[in-house]
Amino acid sequence: MTTRPADLRFVIVVGKGGVGKTSVSAALAMSLARQNRRVLVAMCNAKERLSNLLQVEPIGPQIRTVAPGIDAVNMEPGAALEEYGMMILKMRALYKLIFENRLVAGFLRGTPGIEAWAMLGKAQYHAFETLPNGRPRYDTVIVDAPATGHGLELLRVPKVILDVVPPGLLRREAERAWGLFTDPTRAGVLIVTMPEELPTNESIELYDALRSELRLPVCGLVLNMVLPRLFEPEHAELLAALHERATGDDALTALTHASWTRLQREQVQADCRERLQRELPVPTWQLPTLFTPDFRRTAIETLSHALATRPA
Repeated sequence: MTTRPADLRFVIVVGKGGVGKTSVSAALAMSLARQNRRVLVAMCNAKERLSNLLQVEPIGPQIRTVAPGIDAVNMEPGAALEEYGMMILKMRALYKLIFENRLVAGFLRGTPGIEAWAMLGKAQYHAFETLPNGRPRYDTVIVDAPATGHGLELLRVPKVILDVVPPGLLRREAERAWGLFTDPTRAGVLIVTMPEELPTNESIELYDALRSELRLPVCGLVLNMVLPRLFEPEHAELLAALHERATGDDALTALTHASWTRLQREQVQADCRERLQRELPVPTWQLPTLFTPDFRRTAIETLSHALATRPA
């Protein structure tokens, strides 16, 4: 049985560029924070726009609070590697001795995906991090991953390290991370897409790669920017006839053409939704297109309530 994102310690949000991954990450964080969960949103060296959505100061490589119950960080590879090294070694003197050693530095530079691992490793560290009283610092860590291709490469990194790195600290950390990522009771990948042909195709391919190649649990699908239906399928024949006959430049002709275009868009949307439901047997949330000139915090709050509903 698939565990819902709200019940997980670690959620990785992936999808094609432009489908709204950051908006969904922010909305999911808000939804969880309303349930009194402490959340960290970790972006991977992103062109940061979360701060604009939440109407806060720009978010950099240091963790900071951006809303009640929500912290955020925009992880940069260099800073993430140093901070992650300090986290696992605990002492700066030991960090300098190991990570600033010329031979170790050369080995790290030659390790496949080490920059990606610095970010992913830091994110998974926070999923295990505890406060002095023994309680988890965060109930859920949300990773706003890069677009599909780079996102898959990011998720492959721990497995690559397990395949090529000899026993030692780096390998132990990768083993712990892979154990977390592959545990459906603690972690899951949340796929974000749109009801359009290219994002739908890419999402189906992404799901296949996640399940068949990496064998990672997929905790859900978010179908973003769904248009409300204005026309029924039986309207198609009538609208097609009106569209063919409308040749003037008056308002009625413009309305007829707009209606025909909208019907076609709705048909594509319905076809994509049907394909996704057939190919991706996971819980699905549909988020509406919000017709607002200022897509910021209020819009994210609206989406967060939609994510809190029962999935399809």
